[in-house]
Amino acid sequence: MLLSSDEVKAICERLLSNSRADACEIEIRGEEEQNLRFARGEATTNAALAMLSFRISSHCNRRIGSVSVTSRDERELIKALRRSEEITRTLPADPDYIAPLGPQNYAVAVRYDEEAAALRLDRLTDWARVVIEEGKRRGVETFGCAARGRRFHALATSAGLFAYDRASETAMSATARNKADNWSGWAGANEFFASRLRAKDVAARACEKAAHDGPVRDLEPGEHTVVFEPMAVAELAHWLMISLNARAADEGRSFFSRKGGGAKLFESLFDEKLTIRSDPADALAPESPIGYEGVPHEPRLWIDRGVLNSLYRGRVYARRTGTEPVPHPRNFRMEGGDASLDDMIGSVRRGVLVTRLWYANMLDPRGLLLTGLTRDGNFVIENGKVTGPARNMRFNQSLAQLFARIEALGPSERNWSAIRDGGAIAAPPMLVERFNFSSKSSGI
Repeated sequence: MLLSSDEVKAICERLLSNSRADACEIEIRGEEEQNLRFARGEATTNAALAMLSFRISSHCNRRIGSVSVTSRDERELIKALRRSEEITRTLPADPDYIAPLGPQNYAVAVRYDEEAAALRLDRLTDWARVVIEEGKRRGVETFGCAARGRRFHALATSAGLFAYDRASETAMSATARNKADNWSGWAGANEFFASRLRAKDVAARACEKAAHDGPVRDLEPGEHTVVFEPMAVAELAHWLMISLNARAADEGRSFFSRKGGGAKLFESLFDEKLTIRSDPADALAPESPIGYEGVPHEPRLWIDRGVLNSLYRGRVYARRTGTEPVPHPRNFRMEGGDASLDDMIGSVRRGVLVTRLWYANMLDPRGLLLTGLTRDGNFVIENGKVTGPARNMRFNQSLAQLFARIEALGPSERNWSAIRDGGAIAAPPMLVERFNFSSKSSGI
């Protein structure tokens, strides 16, 4: 359910005026989504959902009691408010207690599109039809999901803070399989603005990758030259960004920990081609203005030409260390370069083209050792040309080593994500040497 800023503000003002606590904080989230799933040339499910949630936190004598409810009924909200106040009496005092934020200055992020918000099932059906028809033309089976949604996030405190942000989204993902059912291809798109979603491009990429009837080759584990498409690079960059935790670095639990204590801030740690930034005004992946705990997101350069420039930290740890709180970004851009994907493939004597990754997990934060699998579209590269499909592989790779030896980057582009993930990443295609595939995978 989507509430307007005025509706949310009225609810918050009523709750805050009824609070008996030393301080009170209200967080409200709502969303709407409609999606159409299809498989083997026909629609399978059409779903619509709406969600509205309230989190009410009362602060009494350095104690915080919180209650979450999903009812908009004022009596239920007041009941939850009283329960949160009761909870504080059962808790010990928190030595790290910090009071709610007062008024903040938030940047303007343009992430809401009336056209996207107004989309209905007929438009989703049109997008699905494009994929299905392309699959028939290329002789492959198609599966996928077309979706649209909108959501909001609001935060209000008895100290005078009120923040409200909303976003709309459109998404299309498609998987295609050849008739022999021994090979698959995938493509996807996610945009805040409906006019930017190109269903034809998604359909063409997925079906072209799947349209291979020849034998699928097995590659031997070991180090390979790899050309990563943007979706795979976005996944790798996502795990790097998660690791930029100031407290973990200061306490010696991170790759970014300096021997003897502290963090490796302003040290050159990666290839000079690597730059990552976040900004509510970013044209491809605008960040929400409202960060964790209500701290504003500001334009921030996280890694500048290989140099670690910033780490994120919460308000409690920031106060403890005498520094400024920095919220973790969900949306960011990894800057690209001038090489095209074809240029990268053409420069490789023998290597692998990787479409995307899945089941990724961090094995060792100190070494940034990431594991995972490739999925839906590996191809052998020989003498500068794609010569055929290759089965998926598991990888065990240090991101520190990977991002320290970037051979080439292409233009950065917006990447697909599921609507409810709430994250938008812009990333480029990337060519690297000596990427470590640890074992074979029989999946396609």
